[in-house]
Amino acid sequence: MAIANAPGRTLLVANRGEIAVRVMRTARHQGWRTVALFTDADATAPHVRAADEARPVPSYLDIDAVVAAGVAAGATHVHPGYGFLSERAAFARAVEEAGLTLVGPSAAVMELMGDKARAREVAVAAGVPVVPAYAPDDEMTFPVLVKAAAGGGGKGMRVVRTAAELPDARAAAAREALSAFGDDNLLVERYVERGRHLEVQVLADGRGHVVHLFERDCSTQRRHQKVVEEAPGPTVTPELRDRMTTAAVDLAREVGYVNAGTVEFLLDDASGDFYFLEMNTRLQVEHPVTEAICGGLDLVAEQLRIATGEPLSFGQDDLAIHGHAIEVRVYAEDPAAGFLPQAGTATHVRWPSGVRVDHALESGQVVSTSYDPMLGKIIAHGPDREAARRALVAALDDTAVLGLATNLGFLRELVAGDPFREAAIDTAWLDRHPPEQPDPATARLLAAWLVAADARSGGVGPFGRDGWRLAGPPAPVRVDLDPEVVVTGDTVDGRPVAVLQHNGGPNGLTSALLTLEGERHHVVGSVGVLAVELVHRGQRWVFERPDAFGDHAVHAGDSSVLAPMPGTVLAVTVAEGDSVEEGVPLGMMEAMKMELTLRAPYAGTVTHVGAAPGDQVALGARLFEVEP
Repeated sequence: MAIANAPGRTLLVANRGEIAVRVMRTARHQGWRTVALFTDADATAPHVRAADEARPVPSYLDIDAVVAAGVAAGATHVHPGYGFLSERAAFARAVEEAGLTLVGPSAAVMELMGDKARAREVAVAAGVPVVPAYAPDDEMTFPVLVKAAAGGGGKGMRVVRTAAELPDARAAAAREALSAFGDDNLLVERYVERGRHLEVQVLADGRGHVVHLFERDCSTQRRHQKVVEEAPGPTVTPELRDRMTTAAVDLAREVGYVNAGTVEFLLDDASGDFYFLEMNTRLQVEHPVTEAICGGLDLVAEQLRIATGEPLSFGQDDLAIHGHAIEVRVYAEDPAAGFLPQAGTATHVRWPSGVRVDHALESGQVVSTSYDPMLGKIIAHGPDREAARRALVAALDDTAVLGLATNLGFLRELVAGDPFREAAIDTAWLDRHPPEQPDPATARLLAAWLVAADARSGGVGPFGRDGWRLAGPPAPVRVDLDPEVVVTGDTVDGRPVAVLQHNGGPNGLTSALLTLEGERHHVVGSVGVLAVELVHRGQRWVFERPDAFGDHAVHAGDSSVLAPMPGTVLAVTVAEGDSVEEGVPLGMMEAMKMELTLRAPYAGTVTHVGAAPGDQVALGARLFEVEP
């Protein structure tokens, strides 16, 4: 129930992006005054405009600055969202010492459960099964998983298959963990080759009430980070659900947990056993699917109730599963290039209707490599899993981001495919089935149609001839898209086209619904002077204008090592004149908390080094040259 007037209740949201907007939405509905934080790069971001007041900070990770901003703004409570400081016990303690209330567990509980090694001990004490772990001097059976003892989200994790790989994996995981969480302590556990990632949402108030909100399946992952989440688990039996949810509640009681938390488990496909992985002492990215199957329950509203000393508004017996919900995370990344982060300006953004969308991305917004690459989430709910899946596919068809690469096309193909439909995807499935470059054939035909439509409406496109005739029907528009595509009034490249809907938009933007040989296609695109850009089934395509006088642009040959993502150069390990063997590391890059090693394409001599540690480089920048 909304509070019409909440004197003295001011909530500082110590985060950015879609989660900050989502928390503020509920808080304002509940009558809270909201305060946002922003860095220089985020001064005009959507989450800043969504708040009643905004305060600048040098970094979202600066504990002193964040707490000082809350005190100066008169905040009584602090919601950390997820990521950043949300699981830092030092931050929780600083909030408490400043006289503010964290919307989350105490610093002591956060410190205990945030350390994966100590959390294992709590799980054992609560009778919850844990994955076998190794001490540094133990003889290990490979493969093993090296992971950060603090934090989560897939950061600081490496699968190690041989003893020889272990030292480098430890070093890389420690660097990544230190960068993401400020803590480079590691844990080494047995790695389950084929399993499902299941987690249980729990809520506990300060009066001894602990409830679970059923389970989520988060098995579809890339680089140990979740991509698709759903609730309830499609393969979870009532008996397994009862055992897992009981274990989660027992663990929360054992540690004296208060507020919202998630207990994560790994289900071993081979044995059917489940193991405790960790407890996330915060709200999860995937919380909307739980809200959907619990009848529209608002988890943030419950968090605020608990933080103000009120009891939960419901009991365990009041909860039941209503239908099925699936969520996809939209990232600025290139799936076919190993999910490397991308950056740029989102020149046009269209989110779908008819489903829930949590986002903070709008047309004209710059996406940098300074923060996590997640742009938003699309959540579909239906009476059963297949209904939710179909609604999600339709929603992804209706989503478009122009200006930079995203994973929308990959998500659409994944959710529409048989493995996901059959709930056959485990945590390592994407490792065994990496995405391939999509086929441009259909997109090329749709691009030609866009160019022809632009030309016939008076536009000056990059490819078409004007097709003017003194008399008779318009001439075909010949579009040189390598190969040339001929568009007439009702055919593209000789294939029949029916136009169901065609809307021109601002700045040359076109949205069209077509049938090509009877198959429906929704396309959003823009015809510019040098290129035509379009999105079809989520996938972004850019077809550039051929140079009629020859291509005089500088192209990097096979000897060049280019930046595969925009980011920061962490290290350069060679100098000009060095002799290197094939595969030897030349340097290292980092973007959005992801590290990438750049290696020599073959044995030879380094003839050019184009960057130094600390340099910010663009996608495609020429970093090294190795002559065979």
